[in-house]
Amino acid sequence: MDTTYNGWTNYATWRINLEYSFCDGVYEGYDKDDLRPHVEEHLECSCENQTTLSYALAFVSDVNWNEIAQHIEKETAS
Repeated sequence: MDTTYNGWTNYATWRINLEYSFCDGVYEGYDKDDLRPHVEEHLECSCENQTTLSYALAFVSDVNWNEIAQHIEKETAS
């Protein structure tokens, strides 16, 4: 079964990259290890209840952070 989405590893990776606009220069200079904590912190501040936060963090656990970091690196090198 193919689980890729729009050329990305999966839907979660594509969606997080899309929603957080990693290629708009906002995250230039971020190490791949900084991306997940940044997104999780944002979710913790944004989610109004623990159940919603739990679902959001479960979704984020499926993200391929290496793929996003490589994408940022490629886009910022141009």
